[in-house]
Amino acid sequence: MSLAKYRQKRDFKETTEPQAGKPEKGKHIFVVQRHHASRLHYDFRLEVDGVLKSWAVPKGPSMNPADKRLAMEVEDHPYDYKDFEGTIPAGNYGAGTVYIWDKGTFELLRGDGDFDKEALKEIKDGDLKIVMKGKKLKGEFALVKMKGGREANAWLLIKHKDKYAVDEYDSEDYTPERVKAQGLKNKAASKAAKKKVVNLPPENSSKRAMKKLYQPMLATLVNQPFDGEDWLFETKWDGYRAIAAVKKQKVELYSRNQKSFNDDYPDIVAALEQLDHDVVLDGEIIVLGKDKRSDFQQLQQYRTSGKGQLVYMIFDLLHLDGNELQHLTLLERKSLLKDLLSNIRDKRLKYSDHVLENGIRFYDKAREKQWEGIMAKKTDSVYEEGKRVKSWLKVKIVNEQEALICGYTAPRGSRKKIGALILGMYEGKKLRYIGHCGGGLNTDSLGTLYDKLQPLVTNNAPFAEKIATNTPVTWVKPQLVCEVKFQEWTSDGHLRQPVFLGLREDKPAKDVHPEKPKALDMATIEKERTLTLNGKKVALTNQTKLYWPDEQITKGQLVDYYMSVARFILPHLKDRPLSLHRFPNGINGPSFYQKDLDLEQAPDWIKSYTMVAESTGKEVDYMVCNNEASLAYMINLGCIEVNPWLSRLSKLDNPDFIVLDLDPEKIDFKYVVETAQKVKEILDGYKIDSFCKTSGSRGLHIYIPTNGKFEYETTRLFAEFVAKQVNEALPKTTSVIRAKASRQKKVYIDFLQNSRGQTVAAPYSVRPKPGATVSMPLLWGEVNERLKMSDFNIFNSLERINEKGDLWHDIKSHKNDLRNAIRSIEKQAVT
Repeated sequence: MSLAKYRQKRDFKETTEPQAGKPEKGKHIFVVQRHHASRLHYDFRLEVDGVLKSWAVPKGPSMNPADKRLAMEVEDHPYDYKDFEGTIPAGNYGAGTVYIWDKGTFELLRGDGDFDKEALKEIKDGDLKIVMKGKKLKGEFALVKMKGGREANAWLLIKHKDKYAVDEYDSEDYTPERVKAQGLKNKAASKAAKKKVVNLPPENSSKRAMKKLYQPMLATLVNQPFDGEDWLFETKWDGYRAIAAVKKQKVELYSRNQKSFNDDYPDIVAALEQLDHDVVLDGEIIVLGKDKRSDFQQLQQYRTSGKGQLVYMIFDLLHLDGNELQHLTLLERKSLLKDLLSNIRDKRLKYSDHVLENGIRFYDKAREKQWEGIMAKKTDSVYEEGKRVKSWLKVKIVNEQEALICGYTAPRGSRKKIGALILGMYEGKKLRYIGHCGGGLNTDSLGTLYDKLQPLVTNNAPFAEKIATNTPVTWVKPQLVCEVKFQEWTSDGHLRQPVFLGLREDKPAKDVHPEKPKALDMATIEKERTLTLNGKKVALTNQTKLYWPDEQITKGQLVDYYMSVARFILPHLKDRPLSLHRFPNGINGPSFYQKDLDLEQAPDWIKSYTMVAESTGKEVDYMVCNNEASLAYMINLGCIEVNPWLSRLSKLDNPDFIVLDLDPEKIDFKYVVETAQKVKEILDGYKIDSFCKTSGSRGLHIYIPTNGKFEYETTRLFAEFVAKQVNEALPKTTSVIRAKASRQKKVYIDFLQNSRGQTVAAPYSVRPKPGATVSMPLLWGEVNERLKMSDFNIFNSLERINEKGDLWHDIKSHKNDLRNAIRSIEKQAVT
């Protein structure tokens, strides 16, 4: 073979592949290039006699001697091909993406004379034996020509057994020097090459397998730029938002509505395949124009024209080598990302840089350079999947809007196929007309767009109102989403002077709504904050939302209360399943109970416990709260009160306490006090210690420690016995019957809480009642006629604890012997 055949197959006006190249004197080089053409394969090239002798290896070279890799001999390539990386354009021979997988030098195993003559002889004989000195391929190999087969150019590439041989090998799974949980390590030896490295400390590591899909975090549009010392500012890139998941150098690139981009942008996929880490990246696929400005229209045409510099502009890192990073701050994630990309020299992957604090000056620069806009992001923001948040903001310079194509008018003059597009968008569930768009439709885009619209043609107009047009209309089903730029919104809700930019195949039709900028309100923006607790970043949202409107108590104040009493409440929650009672809009809004924790939405550091629900037979994931981070996360979900089980994970069938819940039904609170005192009197008679607290709602809770020695059935029977004893002593003011009709104007002594799965408000828990009352532990001496539920709330509870101490700090050390009490009860029954 010669280079004549190589040149004959290629149009060098179309491809950037090299035409020639003169070898350097000295060592002979080899190169292996990963070639993602119509089929993935590896090109194995050896420098012999001034050219690169070449074989296509479908499965890639192997370091396992048991693997005999098929290698198809192809035309010689010029010496300069050793450095070729890039994309061979569609329509050309070998179209696809090429990058260097390994390179180095090689020697003949049996050579001791003229290198080229001996190598050519071995190739002619179909038995070439070499020693490779690459980064991945090392040691002895043989290329043996297959004889008698159908393919005259078929060879086998075989690894010899030597010190470099391995038992298993997969070219697609080669990920050397992988960085583990400690983060990226900088290997640069010189001071000039040293870069700042942010390691992932053990306390911040968050081990979890990479998820199948990730939802991008979304920004809120505001009407003006600003400066902020806790903010960073980035370019707003005009392209397709894309998540890239790279696992063992296999790439899934997809849009925000999970549409795969792998076939659309193989160049980006090939570039990402070079990463030697398992990562999930968030970024924007763009085409950079001559002025280094992203050009959405050019991006639209790229798949057919191949013109422009295609780039994956990466601005966030969600997963790294088995660690979820979403709980880290934005600055921590971006620092790791910058280090990750620092050794990648592929121009198709770029790190999206930022400036700190000076948002107004950055906006002025963006306007001068005619960017689409800027992004503003809180430096301490965690990554909240799938949510539109106010910790990420966007400020546009050019007004752009997604719209649905609902029809098109007949062309006039020289224009063909389409005159103007008729645009609409949803407001709620109603589709509303927002204007005509004729600008931006050039000859190339018209034909493609017209073809895409034909399968959607319908006889029915999608709008309820009649639309006035100057030429006949062809209506289409509103399924195609397009991007337009425009001057402003008119008073009647139409786009003024819209210009078509291209189709948005990355966004579903149902998500197309008016996006109008909100007035910048820094006070509102600052209502979101992040706490660092137990080495975790806990995002707190809607901190200014009023949870108690009459008292003007906010969600943020509720969080602050729980953080102030965390060290007192957490011992009563440790290792107990929790039933979440959520009030997302405060005490006057609707509430709901949630036992089954949504593990997909919860941070991976939240502890949970899975058990089968007796009522449904289905698995339920209960939340477990053992630290401040989990407590803050739970309260941020809208859990005003905290409701743990009476038993712990180690002995779920054996509660630590018996509980009597004294609940008044249209009767004065003094009778609740009287009932509690009678309970204590009876328990004291059996030498049983008991503890009392306000429920925080209407009544009192009496706890009897059991040290987990008895099952629920036993404790419930004992609670029932005590309740009936009290009822016999106070028949006119108490009841043990659950039906409300039977306990009017009485104190209901509820013993049924003593069942597996039942919960009681924890000590120091806030209750969703007027005044933000707290379930407060009491001294028995305080259970008197002066006691009121309103005595304890989120504002004075910490002061009381500091004054009285944690009255229940030793409740677990009390070891009541129910057996002795039961024996006494049995003796009384006999006598």
